[in-house]
Amino acid sequence: MGEKLVEGRIVKGIAGFYYVQDESGILECKARGKFKKMGLVPMVGDRVLFSKQHAAIEDILPRTSELVRPTVSNVDQAVIVFAVRFPDPNMVLLDKMTVLAVKEGLDVVLVFNKVDLDDAESQLTQKLESIYGPTGFKVLTTCSVTGFQIEELKAMLKGKVSVFAGPSGVGKSSLLNAIEPGLALKTGAVSEKIQRGKHTTRHSELLELASGGFVVDTPGFTSLELKDLEADLLSSCFPDFEYYPGNCRFDDCLHMEEPDCRIREAVQAGKLSDSRYNSYVLILNEIRQYRRY
Repeated sequence: MGEKLVEGRIVKGIAGFYYVQDESGILECKARGKFKKMGLVPMVGDRVLFSKQHAAIEDILPRTSELVRPTVSNVDQAVIVFAVRFPDPNMVLLDKMTVLAVKEGLDVVLVFNKVDLDDAESQLTQKLESIYGPTGFKVLTTCSVTGFQIEELKAMLKGKVSVFAGPSGVGKSSLLNAIEPGLALKTGAVSEKIQRGKHTTRHSELLELASGGFVVDTPGFTSLELKDLEADLLSSCFPDFEYYPGNCRFDDCLHMEEPDCRIREAVQAGKLSDSRYNSYVLILNEIRQYRRY
């Protein structure tokens, strides 16, 4: 009888070597030559069948998702982090990140951090929750300083492969350290070691959480271009648009100037957020601009 293959997950890949983790630990493996003939390259995040005896990856199991930047497969969710204040949230950037995540088939967790900087007069946290509550995305407000809802965030990461996204200064590193002390330092050390250059590659790595789950070491989407998204598919990446009953007069309605548009009617009636609709219009125009060139 032949050797029984073991199922594991690629957690790191460098220079043709793949580090595969199973219940017993991590083994450095090479990929069989058949993958090259098939035009298939193993990716960090892949679930694989491998031979411990030969330290070889024998088969790659079907992928549930495949990201280009960062290069990783089988990601379950995007954790999109913005601060309530300092810096104030850029709503268009936030919505663009959610569009990218939905387009890639990822679940979305919206984390509004630094709630300790909000005040009763501004009520920014409440405003953000009112905008994004109807989207169906998971929305969490946190504070890494006080530990507010850190356990809730940790629970959302358990058993999942998560990629963090968000602009600088919003507290991603502080949140990662609050979830697991030293984790953000580890990702920073990895990033510093790998220098960008003409002949170098930025490698992704899965970092295992003690509480369960993995975090991708190159957090976030490094490309926010939407060149490959068709204009008529954009509204499907705004799940809150789907919550309004009825149909637009035209099946191919882009919710812009067309008459009898249920989305514009919802905005005018105050049922759909102006902020979300404005982001939709800006992103749609960006996609149209790409199509002209």
